[in-house]
Amino acid sequence: MAILRAQDVRQLSDVELVEQMEKLRMELIQNYGKVSAGGSTENPGRIHEIRKTIARMKTEQNQRSRS
Repeated sequence: MAILRAQDVRQLSDVELVEQMEKLRMELIQNYGKVSAGGSTENPGRIHEIRKTIARMKTEQNQRSRS
């Protein structure tokens, strides 16, 4: 799944936002599982990018709930 920037996240509907976040969380869990098993991911920087994207999505959800 592609990393979404803030502008891309703002364009998603509420349902799409939740779906994308769940997909990213699953990917993050899989990557953490590989690392904890003693292996390494194909792209170690991907974990950092996934975490940042999830944070962007949570921020957008909070902003929408306040408006």
